[in-house]
Amino acid sequence: MSRTTYFNGLAAEEIAERVYRDLGFEVLEKRWRSEAGEVDLIVQKDALLVFIEVKARRSHETAAASISQKQWLRIMASAELFVSRNGFPPLTDLRFDAALIDQTGVCKIIENAPVF
Repeated sequence: MSRTTYFNGLAAEEIAERVYRDLGFEVLEKRWRSEAGEVDLIVQKDALLVFIEVKARRSHETAAASISQKQWLRIMASAELFVSRNGFPPLTDLRFDAALIDQTGVCKIIENAPVF
């Protein structure tokens, strides 16, 4: 990964974080890692935990297309570990979002993205 790609990714994650904060979510983790993989952003609002894959591309459409089913499975496995390791009740409401950042820095959130 080039330095430009790395810093563009960090900037995209900061944009997504700001959008979720503006929506009233508390940021619990950024780039949370486990043996199952990494989750870019984990946020909470009331009893809802949201696990977010952030993608920055030229357009929202190309960003969405770049997230594979394998990535969603990895994120879901990581979410299971996060919930169990942090003492959340088994019936905690979970959601998996895609935060898509286009080349102008506009963030589009796709809620429940794995079923989109």
